[in-house]
Amino acid sequence: MKALIQRVRRASVVVDERTLGAIDQGLLALVGVEKGDDEAAADKLLHKLLHYRVFADGAGKMNLDLQQVDGGLLLVSQFTLVADTRKGLRPSFSSAASPADGERLFHYLLDRARVAWPRVESGEFAADMQVELVNDGPVTFLLDS
Repeated sequence: MKALIQRVRRASVVVDERTLGAIDQGLLALVGVEKGDDEAAADKLLHKLLHYRVFADGAGKMNLDLQQVDGGLLLVSQFTLVADTRKGLRPSFSSAASPADGERLFHYLLDRARVAWPRVESGEFAADMQVELVNDGPVTFLLDS
């Protein structure tokens, strides 16, 4: 599994003009599921999402994690994140999990995140979503499980 995380001042996801999820300070995580991913990969990714130190401490150093700043976590499924873009001018999605496996593992990640942390929001799997954010920094990292 992959997650493109962005430290945000605020972020939201809208489907059909209805806000499904919104957070203030925290992390927006665009999540892609690859063939061969399993629950262990989702658990490892969740650990990173909750403990990756990307927030500034009192000295301005990135030493604090999401939980230490009491931040929100907005999870958004994005299969395009796992595209192979090395060849040609059109992405290949041959490494992406099937839609059924992707949905199952995204919901597994979401359910586990909601058990582990009270401020978790999400978009809707496979929906046409509009994501708005104010990237803080900007700070953006690509995490692999």
